[in-house]
Amino acid sequence: MNSYQLILTETKDRVGLITLNRPKSYNALNQQILTELMDALAHFDKQKDIGSMLITGNQKSFAAGADISSMVDSSPEEMRKSPFIPTFGLIRDIKKPILAAVSGYCLGGGLELAMSCDLITASETASFGQPEINLGIIPGAGGTQRLTRAVGKSLAMEMILNNRLLSAEEALSFGLINHVYPLDEYLERSIELAQQISRRAPLAIQTAKSAINAAFEGNLSEGLEKERDLFYDLFATEDQQEGMKAFLEKRPAVWSGR
Repeated sequence: MNSYQLILTETKDRVGLITLNRPKSYNALNQQILTELMDALAHFDKQKDIGSMLITGNQKSFAAGADISSMVDSSPEEMRKSPFIPTFGLIRDIKKPILAAVSGYCLGGGLELAMSCDLITASETASFGQPEINLGIIPGAGGTQRLTRAVGKSLAMEMILNNRLLSAEEALSFGLINHVYPLDEYLERSIELAQQISRRAPLAIQTAKSAINAAFEGNLSEGLEKERDLFYDLFATEDQQEGMKAFLEKRPAVWSGR
């Protein structure tokens, strides 16, 4: 496996464990960390002694969103040419089950990453949201599509249009996640769940994952394409500029509607 700078990798029995490791930025997702993550997942996917993978962060943050500083001045054309959003899609090529173990912030691109996984577990301190509306944009890596399928239209509308955040218990009750564990146990318990899955028939597990995703993702490709186009187009608006600059300058945004 390659030597990584922004993730940590290890094995736990038959589980490939990947830890996002940008603690100073609350594991904000940039191109490098996503590239390293997908490379590690692809590596574990090829290993016969690995049955599942688990992605986690730290107790304060799974991933608090995308790295806004890397896209604040981007045009629609530049965003369309960027590999950032398509890199999220590479997780769909992984055959073995992937679990996300979440604690603290799981927001924006962080939630889109977690929802791209097959199961989500959480500590009792986790919070889930799609706050892109505060930046003058919308989710662009599957948020409008997967969140709606997971929690239903009404709640997805409120979360995406009005930045409603879900606690871990709320996320569990709405079917967004699988389990909530105490903070000091969440990672160990999540690894145990991944190990249980890893001990089952490998081909059956992979085939079952493919079949379930086929049911869940009906017509998802068209939805993702539509979402990406809308996401890119918003980089031609004044509100996108204002929202991202206000975020970086730590001040309230003043929306113009243009």
